Amino acid sequence: MYNGYFKDKVAVVTGGAHGIGRCICLEFEKEGALTASIDIADNPYFKGDLANKETLEQFAKKVIADFGHVDFLINNAPPLMRGIDTCTYEEFEYAQRVGVIAPFYLSKLFRKHFAKNGCIVNISSSRDRMSQKQTESYTAAKGGIAALTHALAISLSGKVRVNSVSPGWIDTNFNEYDGPDAFQHPAGRVGGPLDIANIVLFLCSDKAGFITGENICVDGGMTRLMIYHNDLGWTLKM
Repeated sequence: MYNGYFKDKVAVVTGGAHGIGRCICLEFEKEGALTASIDIADNPYFKGDLANKETLEQFAKKVIADFGHVDFLINNAPPLMRGIDTCTYEEFEYAQRVGVIAPFYLSKLFRKHFAKNGCIVNISSSRDRMSQKQTESYTAAKGGIAALTHALAISLSGKVRVNSVSPGWIDTNFNEYDGPDAFQHPAGRVGGPLDIANIVLFLCSDKAGFITGENICVDGGMTRLMIYHNDLGWTLKM
């Protein structure tokens, strides 16, 4: 599909051990790219906690020592999700360190090492514009990374393109859904990791060379569906 564009290019992916992050790594590798992932869980490249400054510095140092440069930085690792009723100060802070500070600091650490046509893709969430109850730590981090995206796009203009992707309901266990779960999406189905990996690779490719500072919501149209009390049998319970 990309005619060898990604061959031997270096893609750094946070949260690359499983789910969306792992799928992104595999899709880059299918296109011939080299991947360097970091995750708190076991993974093929670097195990470490993104909330720790020294860990980020060690990871960046290893990537540059191993590859000499970076082509793509995919800030994917998900922050902790806790709500206002139960979330402690420390948990809220931890969520921001993983969800906003780590993407900022890795962008800073790799800034001078991006190759020509380098790209950063931040994984936000449709929660950057809508919420469920008791999700404050996660939602705040996702809103933060969406705003960080356009700030970085301006600061790095002419050097690195920066975009974000806001997934909706993505089932990382590759389950298939029917009935209301599927049909609440105008696209008619729940999303999967490949839906996100596909847009990430597109944004990193030369096909997206005129796109920067943008947030693309990939949610099957779910955030565009207006629902009112008594629509289609749905009843609001207070």
